[in-house]
Amino acid sequence: MSLRDRLRSSTQVNGHAAVAAARTGGIENRAYQELKNQIYQVLMDRIDLESLQRLSQDQIRRELQALVERLLEEESAVLNDIERKTLVRDIQNEMLGFGPLEELLADPSVSDILVNSHKQVYVERRGRLELTDVVFFDDAHLLKIIDKIVSRVGRRIDESSPMVDARLPDGSRVNAIIPPLAIDGPCMSIRRFSAVPLKMDDLIGHRSLTAEMAEILQGLGKAKINIVISGGTGSGKTTMLNVLSGYISHSERIVTIEDAAELQLQQPHVVRLETRPANIEGKGEVSQRALVKNALRMRPDRIILGEVRGGEALDMLQAMNTGHEGSMATIHANTPRDALTRLENMVSMAAASLPTKAVRQQISSAVGVVVQIGRLTDGKRKVLSILEITGMEGDIITTQEIFTFKQTGTDQSGAIIGHFSATGIRPRFLERLRAFGIAVPDTLFDPTRQYH
Repeated sequence: MSLRDRLRSSTQVNGHAAVAAARTGGIENRAYQELKNQIYQVLMDRIDLESLQRLSQDQIRRELQALVERLLEEESAVLNDIERKTLVRDIQNEMLGFGPLEELLADPSVSDILVNSHKQVYVERRGRLELTDVVFFDDAHLLKIIDKIVSRVGRRIDESSPMVDARLPDGSRVNAIIPPLAIDGPCMSIRRFSAVPLKMDDLIGHRSLTAEMAEILQGLGKAKINIVISGGTGSGKTTMLNVLSGYISHSERIVTIEDAAELQLQQPHVVRLETRPANIEGKGEVSQRALVKNALRMRPDRIILGEVRGGEALDMLQAMNTGHEGSMATIHANTPRDALTRLENMVSMAAASLPTKAVRQQISSAVGVVVQIGRLTDGKRKVLSILEITGMEGDIITTQEIFTFKQTGTDQSGAIIGHFSATGIRPRFLERLRAFGIAVPDTLFDPTRQYH
């Protein structure tokens, strides 16, 4: 079917344009997708891509708008102004952005975008998953968008390398996996980051923690106490790491190491390092462990690891023990004790000859505090525990919990009911906080005070 026939046949829905039917309530049907795809193909035949590269984004958008409108006029398409604007916008997004994803990326309430197939896209809003009306034309369309995303950061995805971690220009983290590993077609998940990084006041406002807990965490960041942030997937570990890093002095040199750069540090003296996967010949891989070793030669005051998941745990602990105080990292674990066990296992993988007691001594002397983050069943994220590591007793790492969140029930809407409270234990790190001029009142550790 020609473009003229497509445009004419697509206008015979309820006596008006198919675009109107297709876009009602944000729904894109197959007819609209085919119409948009055919116009896009005609544009690609007519446009001089080399000439476009010399224009600014705004100029390109104006040129595309003029071309689409001219094409619609040539084909005598019966579309009203709203429909034309919708079609022009979608074509612009296809040419300049990430196609159907642009609408979701422009929505500040969306925290995660989960593309399960070309015809099924979920988002997370306020901790809840929702099915959207966004669809792609077919698997090839989705694969083209994925390739556009990963190629911008020098990564690739194909049958020989069907998994990839990447990032969007705003720092949002992207993971994609394609056939033959993904049975039902290409899949992609995008972990969004707000344009304006969250501050501690925002977390307090969201009731993720109390002002008293925030005061302690702020002191830990300023007093150069090594911190490990523990939590499950999507619990807010990276957000908390960003917030705590905000208390680092602007006079310090910071080196960050990540698989896909996503930290949003505000300090002026920051060096960002990112791992590199192997090339098509299986060579050229640069691991987090190699970057940690290299970072030690870069005269850092603090080293921040986006996530510890392998042998780099040993080098991180050694860095924390050799003058790089105040370093931070995140780790996947359900409890603070599990986080210490995972650290021990990862160090053992890197240095199998080290005895268990020596590994635990490394951990107990390097890590000062474990901050446990959790996403509750109602979708809300909270600081579940602030745990201090106090040393060793025999072969066991000793700890003491300073603050905790206790869940007491759920209301009729499914929201979690609970409260924050101190355990009544005065932490040993108070002496270090005072040495840095940070005064902490003893009332903060009163166990009789509960915060809902």
